[in-house]
Amino acid sequence: MANVKSNDRLYQDLARALMDELASGRYPVGTRLPAERDLAVRFEVSRPTVREAIIALEVQGLVEVRIGSGAYVKRLPGEEDRPGFNVTAFELTEARLLFEGEAAALAATQVTDEDVAAIEVLVQRIAEENQDPNGTESADREFHLAIARATRNVAVYQAIERLWDLRATSPEAALLHEKARHAQIKPVVEEHTAVLEALKARDPNAARAAMRAHLSAVLDGLLFATEERALAEARKATQAKRARYAGAMA
Repeated sequence: MANVKSNDRLYQDLARALMDELASGRYPVGTRLPAERDLAVRFEVSRPTVREAIIALEVQGLVEVRIGSGAYVKRLPGEEDRPGFNVTAFELTEARLLFEGEAAALAATQVTDEDVAAIEVLVQRIAEENQDPNGTESADREFHLAIARATRNVAVYQAIERLWDLRATSPEAALLHEKARHAQIKPVVEEHTAVLEALKARDPNAARAAMRAHLSAVLDGLLFATEERALAEARKATQAKRARYAGAMA
């Protein structure tokens, strides 16, 4: 049975193993890689690890992930190809869960009425952006940074701002968040409202719990976004919307 080396970023070892197999010609250009579950069994890793490895190959242009079908070999690695791993969306969200949970607890002890009012407006903006098919998630970012700012700790604010910057600048993280948007996974207003209510109550334990619950749900959403079934459903929904639009214009 195949295996990969054990270290703290297991998906990197799997990505290297798959690159070696691509270079050996095991999977010619145009062929489909084995299904996620088969790779997980063969290499004795979790399915999220397989997903991160495939995303790393996708970022490098070696494979193409087709909605509802799987990962296909786009090109074979050459001598100059070396894995260039960055922060993944899963790692980033795990870090946010740790840092932002504690930041929310600290903010609950420092937050002012003005802070609460500003954060409440941002929750409303998140709801508005969710209704816009072309909307961004800028209000979501501002919401989390507003809470970091409410800690009255510059180091905490800068650390959380850096994590949010990585969401856009790390190719792996940016790609997976883009997949999530295509799968219609958007910020959940109720989760943000729960954090807001805990801040209003000046309850650090409730604020920590609400933020951690929210970011745990974000992790679940990222896992869902990489499921072929979810992507296929997103494609069908998009096609249905286009058909309705075309019918209305006819």
